[in-house]
Amino acid sequence: MKVVTVLGARPQFIKAAPVSREFKSAGIEEVLVHTGQHFDHNMSQVFFEEMEIPTPQYNLEISGLHHGAMTGRMLEKIEVALMNEKPDWVLVYGDTNSTLAGAMAAVKLHIPVAHVEAGLRSFEMKMPEEVNRILTDRISTLLFCPTTTAVDNLEAEGFRTFGSRLILSGDVMFDAVEYYRSRIDTHATVLGKENVKAPFLLATLHRAENTNDPVRLSAICSALNAINRQVSIVLPLHPRTKAFLASHQIQLEAQVIDPVGYFDMLALLQACSLVLTDSGGLQKEAYFFGKFCITLRDQTEWVELVKAGANALAGADSTKIIALFQQHYQQPVAMRSGLYGDGHAAAKIARELIDFR
Repeated sequence: MKVVTVLGARPQFIKAAPVSREFKSAGIEEVLVHTGQHFDHNMSQVFFEEMEIPTPQYNLEISGLHHGAMTGRMLEKIEVALMNEKPDWVLVYGDTNSTLAGAMAAVKLHIPVAHVEAGLRSFEMKMPEEVNRILTDRISTLLFCPTTTAVDNLEAEGFRTFGSRLILSGDVMFDAVEYYRSRIDTHATVLGKENVKAPFLLATLHRAENTNDPVRLSAICSALNAINRQVSIVLPLHPRTKAFLASHQIQLEAQVIDPVGYFDMLALLQACSLVLTDSGGLQKEAYFFGKFCITLRDQTEWVELVKAGANALAGADSTKIIALFQQHYQQPVAMRSGLYGDGHAAAKIARELIDFR
């Protein structure tokens, strides 16, 4: 069996790593197509070696375009790769333009699609990720759902009648954290390199809804500044966001460091006292490390974390952000058994692809 996996960003490669290992063990031939959607200087050859990820056979180097142009260019080039490889399956992850382009290229060539992280919904159609999720789910044959909430979403939308197969697989990001957790001490250098001292809070800011809006960004930074005067905040900051802050004269008081790699991020998560983020993946990873997460967004696709009391939505409301910090600082979060599976989602995905009839 041959599977073409389409990936566009570092988080997708991290999610794919456990599945790639299972494919190798099962004798499945996997061809990786990297669209290049998100340039990441942390994705050097060392990244692939440390993560035990095969180097992509195709690197399309498509980035820096508007959504329509980017998705169209990807669709064109992925189609060529699929015609060359003639795979039995195309596997896509998450909700990026790469995800949608890979699924569309496959279905137009009558190649079945398997979608990992299917069924997620923020119920906010202004988010391009939400559009990508819904369209990818609709044209996929196998829908690998990380949570029961994701299964419920698909059932409510009638997916049981679409000829798709819904599978509660568990979350591959949980697989990844469980596998790499033991390597943090030997692979991470950020705490010593940046002289990070506990106690500290970990923050990230990268969503366009925040970093392209001076009003929202100013309100968030106002809250971070107030909190930083009580407890130090460590914030890996993208150069684009740093330039936006400077151009709009928005003050940010925190220990700002350069973007970090996966193991350094895990080290920061392990050592911090609380997380503030507008990231999707970091909300879950905070939970995996028992840290409360204040989500700097108006919606989240990980609603089960909110229901479990491990996460709270603050949006760009500076008063609410500060109040949530005061309420939850140094309060550990207890993991609920099975909320994101048993750490063997990747094995289930490989088995379902092999056994599919």
